Amino acid sequence: MAMMSDAVASPHQYLQAQIRWRWIEAVFWAATLLPFVLTPNYLVLASQIAISALFALSLDLILGYAGIVSLGHAAFFGVGAYTAGIISKPWEIDLFGDVIHWPGWGEPITGLFIAGFAAGIVGYLMSLIIARFRHLTLIMLTLGLGLLLFEVANKASWLTGGADGLQGVKIWPVFGRFQFDLWGYTSYAYSLAILFVFFLVCRRLTNSPFGLSLRGIRENLTRMRAIGAESRSHLRTIYTISAAIAGVAGAALTQTSSTAALSYIDFQRSADVLVMLVLGGAGRLYGGIIGAIIFLVARDQFSGINPQYWYFPIGVLLITVVLFLPNGIMGGLNRLVESNRLPQGLRRLVSMTVRRGAT
Repeated sequence: MAMMSDAVASPHQYLQAQIRWRWIEAVFWAATLLPFVLTPNYLVLASQIAISALFALSLDLILGYAGIVSLGHAAFFGVGAYTAGIISKPWEIDLFGDVIHWPGWGEPITGLFIAGFAAGIVGYLMSLIIARFRHLTLIMLTLGLGLLLFEVANKASWLTGGADGLQGVKIWPVFGRFQFDLWGYTSYAYSLAILFVFFLVCRRLTNSPFGLSLRGIRENLTRMRAIGAESRSHLRTIYTISAAIAGVAGAALTQTSSTAALSYIDFQRSADVLVMLVLGGAGRLYGGIIGAIIFLVARDQFSGINPQYWYFPIGVLLITVVLFLPNGIMGGLNRLVESNRLPQGLRRLVSMTVRRGAT
C-alpha cells in the first residue's frame, strides 16, 4: 500500500520540483534590469528583445512541447498587433447613414487582453483543423494561414493602413502615469513585465499534468490515443493558448511603437521567431528567451557593420548551432552537464539553468 502511495505521489513531487524556483533563475531575471543602468541607449532594442522572447515563448508551447511545427505563427502576432492598434485609434463609422464616432481606447493593459482574446479566437478556429493533421500537411496549413492573413491585412487598407501601416495609434500612459517615450524606459519596463508574467504562466502550464500530456503527444501520438489519453482537445487547447500569447506579444509591439505594419504578420517574422527557438533550444522555456537575445543583438550588430548582407553571418551562426548543437544552446549546455566534463560546482550551476522546463 505504501509503495502504491509513493508511486502515485512521485509524479506530483516531480512537478513540484520543476516548479520550485532556483537562485540562478532569480539572478537571470535580476540581470534583465541591467540595461536600465549599463545600456540606457539600447532600451528600445531591449524592449524588442523582450517582446520577441514572449513571441518565441508562445511558439515553444506548440513546437517544443506539443510537436506542432508552424511556419505561420506571425499570423497571431499580427492579429494581436492590429487589434491593439485599431481599438486605440479614433474612428468615424458610417452605419446605415448614422455616423458613429469611436474615440479610441488606448489603455494598454486592457488592450493586451482584448488583443490576446482576438488572437486566441483565431487560434481556436485554426486549431479545429490543426489538431487533425501532422508533419508536412501541418506545415503547409500553418504557412497558408499566415499568407492568407497577410493578404487580408494588405487588401483591407481602409482598416489596417495596408503597406503604409496603421497610423494614428494613440496609447495612453501605463496606469495613467508612465508615458511611452522615445528613450524606451517605459517600453522596456512594460515589455519586461509582460514577458515575466507570461513566463510564469507558461512555466506553470508546462510543469503540470497537462504539460506532461503534451510531451507524450509530441513523442508518440498513437500511443497516447491507445492508452485513452486526450489528444486533439489538448492540441486545440495549447494552440489556442499559444495564439493568444503571440497576440499579446504583437499588441505589446504596437503599443510600444505606436504603429502596426505588414511586417508584423509576414512570413519573415515567422521565420525569425523559428530561428530564435532553434538557436536557444525548443522544449526549454529559457531557450526562446536566450535565442531572442542572441538573434536580435547579433542582427543589430551585423546590420550596423553591413546593412545589406547582415543575414549572411546570421545564417552562418544558425548553421553552426544546428551542426554542433542540434538541440540549441540550452540543449548543448545540458549535454555538456551530462557528460561530466565540467567541474562539479559549475556543472550544478549550469544544470539548474538548463533543466528548467526541459524535456
